[in-house]
Amino acid sequence: MNLRQIATAAIALSSLMFGQTAPLFAQNAQQQGFHIKLPQTHNPFSIYTPINVPAPSLANSVRLDQCIHNGKLYLSLDDAIDLALENNLDLAVSRFNLPIASMDVLRTAAGAQSLGVNTSVVQNTLGGAAATSVASSSGVGGIGGGVGGLVQNTFGLGPFIPSFDPHIIGTASTEHLTQPQVNQVTSGTASLKTNTIIANASYQQSFPTGTYVEFDFNNQRQTINSPFSTLNPSLNSNYRFLIQQQLLAGFGFSPNLRYLRLAKNNRKISEIAFKQQVIATSTQIENIYWDLESAYLDEQVKERSLAFAEKSLDDERKQLQLKAVPAMDVMKAESEVAQRQQDLTISKTTLQLQESFIKSALTKQLDQTLEEMPVIPTASLEAFQPESVPSVPDLIEEALKDRPDVNLLQINEDDYQISRKAVRNAMLPTVSVTGFYAGFGLGGVPNPDYPGGAPVVTTPLGYGGTLQNTFNNTSPDYLAEVQLIIPLRNRQARADQFRSELEYRQAQLQVVQQKKNLRIEVRNAAYSLEQGGARVEAARKARDLAQRTFDIMRQEQQLGAGSNFQTLSAEHDLAIASSALAAAETTYEKYRVELYQTTGQTLTRLGISLEEARAGVVNKPVSPLPPSALQPPPAAMPQPPQQQEPTPPSTSRPPTPQP
Repeated sequence: MNLRQIATAAIALSSLMFGQTAPLFAQNAQQQGFHIKLPQTHNPFSIYTPINVPAPSLANSVRLDQCIHNGKLYLSLDDAIDLALENNLDLAVSRFNLPIASMDVLRTAAGAQSLGVNTSVVQNTLGGAAATSVASSSGVGGIGGGVGGLVQNTFGLGPFIPSFDPHIIGTASTEHLTQPQVNQVTSGTASLKTNTIIANASYQQSFPTGTYVEFDFNNQRQTINSPFSTLNPSLNSNYRFLIQQQLLAGFGFSPNLRYLRLAKNNRKISEIAFKQQVIATSTQIENIYWDLESAYLDEQVKERSLAFAEKSLDDERKQLQLKAVPAMDVMKAESEVAQRQQDLTISKTTLQLQESFIKSALTKQLDQTLEEMPVIPTASLEAFQPESVPSVPDLIEEALKDRPDVNLLQINEDDYQISRKAVRNAMLPTVSVTGFYAGFGLGGVPNPDYPGGAPVVTTPLGYGGTLQNTFNNTSPDYLAEVQLIIPLRNRQARADQFRSELEYRQAQLQVVQQKKNLRIEVRNAAYSLEQGGARVEAARKARDLAQRTFDIMRQEQQLGAGSNFQTLSAEHDLAIASSALAAAETTYEKYRVELYQTTGQTLTRLGISLEEARAGVVNKPVSPLPPSALQPPPAAMPQPPQQQEPTPPSTSRPPTPQP
């Protein structure tokens, strides 16, 4: 049964029983979540201003306060997973990869090369089992795997891709030029002075089809002190519309949109990699939680064992005073107490370490109060039942469908296919067709200093007439041109093309190999779970046998047929068997976690929403606090445990059996 269903159903009862707890560690009253997107605006100047990304919040979520009662942190497995989704720093780091990948898509839509994305799993959380190869990635599919964006394979190779963003280029200038003249016959003056004003504009844009378009509009006004100049000032205006099309290399969408297609695949890879991160982190949190549960149970066993040994020592000392037992029995009892004090110290420090691991994994920051706060796991290992899992073929089928690493390799194979097409296109000669059409206009004022009087000209005097002549086709200029560039030998392009084929075939083999290995991994995980169940059953029988032995020894002692030391030894064996049972049950839970990780079912089994994981906010209440958790501690003198039938797993911890 899903632990979340129990938590949701019992939250009302929990609120009535234990009330609300004032926040201690959560610094954000309302969680906004992780939502970083490029802002949309209608302001045309906003594209030239930088965008600041807010600093990440380092406040723990309010859910942490809701799990604290009477100075203790009570955690169900669901609460641990939810707190990790909201506070775990490995996940917080990985979330930034998603908007980074989106910015790569925006960059490549303009024709630029991708900067690449980071798809590795972050593993800086301490404790628990390290993430396996199922939940790791070396960043397949990312372009720019080297320093400065240098490619380490044929990803990104192919014909040059210009920028698809249009450009407007404007030039305005004024110039005064004075030139001394050696020969005044041609210039009519000893010092030739020219004033020139230029105002030019150009629009340039490339398209994914391999097309380039340019429109130029140029204007010039010039005055000169030479009497031989016909017009002074003179006005010149012209325009030119140019279009160029690549016909072989660089033609079509396939080579020109390769960066964009690879970036979109990288964004898919980032989403899959984030799913891997959620799986890896959730798996690690589960392992830490079950280690904490095992340490918690072991500490209880050691406390009961020490209490029993101390009670036995007290009885031996009383009997020694009555001279009913030899002094050697008291010394043996003292030795047992010392040994069990050592065992309890080791168990307590192990529990404290596991508490530190779980608190570090579920928080963004720790203070001294939280570091010293005890953690009480409310899930139970004691109500063990063997896991009913689907058949191995069904598990393999689920893994082939849901395993993120298989999906990553399939996208990687598609990336190589995109690069193959681009590199093949780069082998072709370059053939470009260029055409332009231009018009010219001339105007100005006849020079009154012209020798023999003002010249007779037909040119319009004003700029308006000049501009009209520019565009009325009276002075056209047009061109049609074909340019052919044929590389001789073409060794670089041939090498790149053949290498791209080799890389593509290599990628195909990697997919086949991964699927084959997956089948073995799933079988191994299923076998491990089956073996773990057998170990739990064996450990339970050993614990029950130790319990019956202890009961017999205690009865014999009460009847005077057995010694106190024999009973003490039997209780020690019972404590060892109880700890071994808790360890076996913990190992079984970890095998179950590994099985679902291996088959890609972790998120489904835990009911984790990827949308909530991306936002870092879980929209569900905390699990209800079990009433048994607030019951007064048991008496110091342990009592023999009663054998119980296995019950279904529950988030509430049943009363711990007492020896």
